[in-house]
Amino acid sequence: MTARPSTTVARPTSTPAWEWPVDLARYDRHGLLTEAEAEALQNLDIERLRRDGLAPDAVSLRPVARLARPLADALAALHWPADDRHQRRFARDAAGLVLIRCGELRRAFWGWSVQDWTDLINASGAEFRRSWRGQIGPNARPFVLVYAYLLCEFTAFERIGRFVRPTLAHRIFGADRVDDAVQQVCKVLADWGYRRHSDRLAPVICQMLLLNRSPLLEDLSTDALAALRGHPAMSGQWGKDLHGLHRAVAALGHADPPPSGHTSGPAAMEGVPAPWAEWVERWYATSTLTPKIRSSYRSVLAKIGRWLAAEHPDIAEPGQWTRQTCASWVAVVDRMTVGDFSQWTHGMRSQGRLGKPLTPQSKSGYLKVPRAFFRDLHEWEWIPRRFDPAHALRTPRSVRALMGPDPRVIADDIWAKLLWAGLNVEPGDLPTADGRTYPVELIRAITLTWLFAGQRSDEIARLRLGCIRWQHDGLPIPGDSGEVLARDAVCLLDVPTHKTGTAFTKPVDPLLGQAIEAWQAVRSAQPPMLDRKTNEYADFLFAHRARRVAKHYINTAIIPMLCRKAGVPTADVRGNITSHRARSTIASQLYNAKEPMTLFELQEWLGHRTPEATTHYAKLTPNTLARAYNDAGYFARNMRTIEVLVDRDAVTSGAAANGEPWQYFDLGHGWCTYTFFEQCQHRMACARCDFYTPKNSSKGQLLEAKENLQKMLSNIPLTDDERAAVDDGQAALDQLLERLTDVPTPAGPTPRQLVTPATASLLPIIEVRSGGHVP
Repeated sequence: MTARPSTTVARPTSTPAWEWPVDLARYDRHGLLTEAEAEALQNLDIERLRRDGLAPDAVSLRPVARLARPLADALAALHWPADDRHQRRFARDAAGLVLIRCGELRRAFWGWSVQDWTDLINASGAEFRRSWRGQIGPNARPFVLVYAYLLCEFTAFERIGRFVRPTLAHRIFGADRVDDAVQQVCKVLADWGYRRHSDRLAPVICQMLLLNRSPLLEDLSTDALAALRGHPAMSGQWGKDLHGLHRAVAALGHADPPPSGHTSGPAAMEGVPAPWAEWVERWYATSTLTPKIRSSYRSVLAKIGRWLAAEHPDIAEPGQWTRQTCASWVAVVDRMTVGDFSQWTHGMRSQGRLGKPLTPQSKSGYLKVPRAFFRDLHEWEWIPRRFDPAHALRTPRSVRALMGPDPRVIADDIWAKLLWAGLNVEPGDLPTADGRTYPVELIRAITLTWLFAGQRSDEIARLRLGCIRWQHDGLPIPGDSGEVLARDAVCLLDVPTHKTGTAFTKPVDPLLGQAIEAWQAVRSAQPPMLDRKTNEYADFLFAHRARRVAKHYINTAIIPMLCRKAGVPTADVRGNITSHRARSTIASQLYNAKEPMTLFELQEWLGHRTPEATTHYAKLTPNTLARAYNDAGYFARNMRTIEVLVDRDAVTSGAAANGEPWQYFDLGHGWCTYTFFEQCQHRMACARCDFYTPKNSSKGQLLEAKENLQKMLSNIPLTDDERAAVDDGQAALDQLLERLTDVPTPAGPTPRQLVTPATASLLPIIEVRSGGHVP
């Protein structure tokens, strides 16, 4: 009877400096028992083994010597502490349990399956105690695991519950070797910012050594670590810790750094015609787009394949597409809902998005992907050109009208509260994940970078160590001079290669530079990490414990922390407060400042390739528009204010009711007593009719000498000709005088009939807002 192979890790291919303590090749490892062996095992019990010992030549063990000898050799190969009397007895009891189980199964332990060993070891010490009562108790259980590990390569640790990994490693490899390996790894991790005590990491390191069957770190090669990553015993939290330990082993020079991201490749496309899937995979392997973009395109092309299988089963290859096929796909996309033709919908259902209409941006993306796909196939001459993808698959105008770059500015009052919260971050405010958090200096630096730098989240996460520089009068300031920076020192931030361009330098607020320098002062040395955008290893500024801070950390942790501290919601009328909204908010405030940046200056500061992109961010605020509207003087341009004198004596005495003048409109050079002055066509070029009283006349002087006069202001709407006379000057005034030459005055005669010619002076303009008097 053959045993099922246990879950093991391949041994290092090179000759190890440490050899396996038990030579398994010299034993008879047949799985079936002989009749004599089976009969001897039936009569075996723990008390007899305790009395006779585990020696193969003992009377009770002679018939099963081929089973007792390996157990005795394994027992002799163990490393024991100073006081080992009781432990050796428990180890002999464990050997007896193995032999007794052989009799029950009627199989030698060489032929046991992984499940057979799991049933004997049990999932916990309590279950083991219930199975083997008496003085054996749970103390023999660890030694059953020792025999399983040494003799049968049992490593299914995930099946047997809790046990002390360092103790097992000490017994197998020796305490000195194991402790030396643990200290080397923990020292590297401590230098990277991990906690300096190794209580939590020691079990993980020991499990790695046990699974690799060697106590030497040099045996943890790249291939061995890759095998560990796929081992079931390293799942869950064990696997999370493995990434940092892999980095430490690589830093010690024993392996390559761990791969970044998912390396298992994209999932197989289900429900897609085989020919279509083959074309998609061929395009996927040839395209030069970034891996992330290629994966997103591949998922959309898989949706198209499922649509073809459902509605066009006769079309299975790109070469069969026509303009009619393209029109059908455009129509389907325009009416598509979330989840249609998707391979998995569980996440959409849990988020409540399943069945909702697609956004205009999603519709545009579902059409952009096949455009790029067919364009590449045509350019690579893989299929004949039967249609133009740019026209046949273009986004409908009705969809394009709902799209467009729309950076969403955060309201000034909310942004001011977020700024206050960011400037006052305290240790108690720090966001935590799994009970762990970043140092407060890192949190403050990344928070102020988001609040002041105006950069994309990816650019913030990829900032390099030493990205802050100081200058004064165009000259650099030595960073280690120890001098206090001048108040007018300029802080420069070096931005790495980004979405639309190469690296560049921009000025930022000194507060940001000081926060970054405070983090750099306490930052632990980190190993270089791969920048997937540039494919080069770099020292990232925001890195801790050999991991770079993720670009989505601002959205998931920093912004909720600031909103909670500032007492503002995480969303407003324009949507969730996200990392990119800070970029548009800062750009709009710089564009609307009292002394604003020009569009081209703002373009350089944001790092845009073209001014058109900057115009989407440089939005005029309502306050700026209101100020510009007032400065334009729309109301003042159409209305003018004139001073009016009201003779209160004439009103109270009743003279006004008898037709005597009682109100006098100030023309600058005289007074007009015409009651309906605003209707007079000669008001801006007075013809000096009977209603006119010169100021230098005796009547005018007597009027100004009266005591019971009340001064008032009256708004006079201007006609087009009058407005032109005010705006354009003498030429327009001459045209107005010429047009009014034969127009009757309120008194009856025209200016031509009057002996005194029309006065070529404008109606006095009183600017209500400034109080000025313009003749």
